[in-house]
Amino acid sequence: MKSKTKPNGKKPPAEEKKHYLEPEYTKVRVVDFDLKELVVLPREIDLNEWLASNTTTFFNLINLQYSTISEFCTGDTCQSMTACNTIYYWYDERGKKTKCTAPQYVDFVMSMVQKLVTDEEIFPTKYGKEFPNSFESLVKKICRYLFHVLAHIYWAHFKETVALELQGHLNTLYAHFIVFVREFNLVDPKETSIMDDLSDVVCAPLPAAQNHVTER
Repeated sequence: MKSKTKPNGKKPPAEEKKHYLEPEYTKVRVVDFDLKELVVLPREIDLNEWLASNTTTFFNLINLQYSTISEFCTGDTCQSMTACNTIYYWYDERGKKTKCTAPQYVDFVMSMVQKLVTDEEIFPTKYGKEFPNSFESLVKKICRYLFHVLAHIYWAHFKETVALELQGHLNTLYAHFIVFVREFNLVDPKETSIMDDLSDVVCAPLPAAQNHVTER
């Protein structure tokens, strides 16, 4: 999976300002505790079990979050899968590179992840069944793709998310996801660096006085 930076170096148009970085939005969350406590591996749980459980949960939540704005993410509005100055291309199972619209890309991602997390040979649910040797690399692959979807929602559909009053859910989901992938080194920091400015803000716990958990 590769990304490509636009070569022309033009400044983005005014409407492409990072509205999601404005304090009035970043301070809105749906929880106010340290997310690190949620992601640390519990002593009595196997690492692969923990990765499987969390990865499946993030897949479901990110899929749900995307569905809230999917009607605005069309082949016309999002002719390529973009986030910041990056265009993501899809690579099929044979390694063939395809430029596709954002909704096509997200569909490819969700279909692939759905297939993996429901495969009993890869994500076993029966007691005593072993995880495959490739499990960690597959989890890393899933998390990388899920990050692309989150980054696109922020970059292309944050206005719609605010209009739906779902920015608190998006911020909390994003922060929880980033803290999780950092804890277990699941996504290359170079991959997530395009959103570091947001990660630095939303992954930090809010001071008590600024907490806007109940804000509508």
